[in-house]
Amino acid sequence: MATDEIPESWQAALGPVLATPQARQLGGFLVEEERAGKTVYPPRGCRLAALDLTPLDAVKVVILGQDPYHGPGQAMGLCFAVPEGVKVPPSLVNIYKELEADLGIARPAHGDLRKWARQGVLLLNNTLTVEGGKAGSHAKRGWDAITDACVAAVAAREEPAVFILWGSHAQAKAQRIEHLRDPRHCVIESPHPSPLSAHRGFFGSRPFSRTNAFLAEHGRTPIDWAV
Repeated sequence: MATDEIPESWQAALGPVLATPQARQLGGFLVEEERAGKTVYPPRGCRLAALDLTPLDAVKVVILGQDPYHGPGQAMGLCFAVPEGVKVPPSLVNIYKELEADLGIARPAHGDLRKWARQGVLLLNNTLTVEGGKAGSHAKRGWDAITDACVAAVAAREEPAVFILWGSHAQAKAQRIEHLRDPRHCVIESPHPSPLSAHRGFFGSRPFSRTNAFLAEHGRTPIDWAV
């Protein structure tokens, strides 16, 4: 993957990891997958949407996902989000249910979360591509190091930030990040919002009001969570 593909605000933070053989192998792998006629989601131009929409110096909140949706038209480069007109996936339905219970915001009819991203919510998947119809197919291909570096860059900044970790996968990733447990940051953990686990503690965890309370306490503008 070429450094010039990375948005300018992230280049210094990601430059070292993008110079590694593993990152070059990732770039080569993606090229070969497409040459072989395989469908890769999200499409080119959307794969770094989280970084495009949320510059490093604007990040207030990090929400970690696993990998992109693998169905046609779903993945848009932001974890949990889908474009308007696409059916809202079950995990996002549950996120919206908790948002309504927490802040009284009526459940949106669409899954486009770009409004969050533009306010400083980094909606970052651990793996940023997937083969169509094959969940997790691009895991362990080199994205982990790149997205680890994204999270580490936010955690290393002086500005307080909130890290929302839903589920064991996000929590395991966080354990690898130096500075993430720094007292100046807020870490909110709960079970994943998927239908399999949401009733085990995701519902009632109030991540949105807790995030805004922390931001306000530390002099940062709270997020308008309505989409």
